[in-house]
Amino acid sequence: MNNFVSRMQAVQSPIIPVVGELIRQHPGTISLGQGVVSYPPPKSATEFLSNFLADSGNNLYQAVEGIPTLIKAISQKLEIFNHIKINDRNCVVVTAGSNMAFMNAVLAITSIGDEIILNTPYYFNHEMAIEMLGCRAVLVNTDENYQLRIDAILAAITPKTRAIVTISPNNPTGVIYPEAVLREVNQICRERGIYHISDEAYEYFTYDGVQHVSPGSFPDAEEHTISLYSLSKAYGFASWRIGYMVIPQHLLTAVKKVQDTNLICPPVISQYAAFGALQAETTEPKYIVNHVNAIAQVRKSVINFLNQLQEVCTITPANGAFYFFLKVHTQMDSLTLVERLIRDYRIAVIPGTTFGMKDGCYLRVAYGALQQNTVEQGMQRLVKGLQEIMINH
Repeated sequence: MNNFVSRMQAVQSPIIPVVGELIRQHPGTISLGQGVVSYPPPKSATEFLSNFLADSGNNLYQAVEGIPTLIKAISQKLEIFNHIKINDRNCVVVTAGSNMAFMNAVLAITSIGDEIILNTPYYFNHEMAIEMLGCRAVLVNTDENYQLRIDAILAAITPKTRAIVTISPNNPTGVIYPEAVLREVNQICRERGIYHISDEAYEYFTYDGVQHVSPGSFPDAEEHTISLYSLSKAYGFASWRIGYMVIPQHLLTAVKKVQDTNLICPPVISQYAAFGALQAETTEPKYIVNHVNAIAQVRKSVINFLNQLQEVCTITPANGAFYFFLKVHTQMDSLTLVERLIRDYRIAVIPGTTFGMKDGCYLRVAYGALQQNTVEQGMQRLVKGLQEIMINH
């Protein structure tokens, strides 16, 4: 079987386990790598699990698209926060995380050989999913501030294009796309008969007065907009694996075919916890606001440390998510630099190559899991490591 050829050979390996193994080999390493938060779900999430356990019927398969109580709660949240009203032209599907939602979407709208436009730097799991499914990721460069270039997106559209993907707030750069630009992308998709896939996993993580905008709220956007959401970040829900998607009603049959095959239904116990989490505003007022405010304070400390790297890095301002994407002034391979930072300075970040940035040396710095008592030590190691490596290099 050594000559066996699989489509997976064309797909990049996930970087998080690679960096995780390097961290395990070097005890004491502080991670600025994985995009997670440090806080737990609200108490209302775990308290609601008793409702799950009280009904033995919950041990059976449930609806493919999610339990009705959770869908209703999500619909209410969408209308209040995202200004997306669920009607007869769109619908909600609960998924096992927003990565599954993306996979559902691509399978529902493409055939083998079709194209999906990604803006670089891209989120690596998006590019991996597209390749796995026998489609082609068409990469479009952003500008020097990682903002969308509408002219480049237009030039990338071909008869095989099925969707344009936007991520705002962005992973890996942390930038937020202006509403006017998102409207342009959404209008292009409507006019060209393609879909706008809007990944909004970091919708709550905005700073300095910048507001989140959901393209699904634009007038007449329901028929061509697919919106992806996650509880992993805002609700500390990473291992519970619950996300959801808002899709055009005409895609529901296709998405249910995909989800029934891959999952049957999202884990029901996690759906009950998710319903409980969405009640947090009544049981723990300002649960999200307080946690985001704490991360905002960490962000200020991170910026102060990054400013010490101006001579060795280009640091693009970012008002969202919990990332900064650094361009390091070196020809060194980014993975080699990451390995040296872990080995010699016990600090971990993610190499830019995994986000499609192969021309130059880029690093993603994640600060969502840091707290005020850990940010100083972690950032001191990063600053010291980059300054010393660049001097010696």
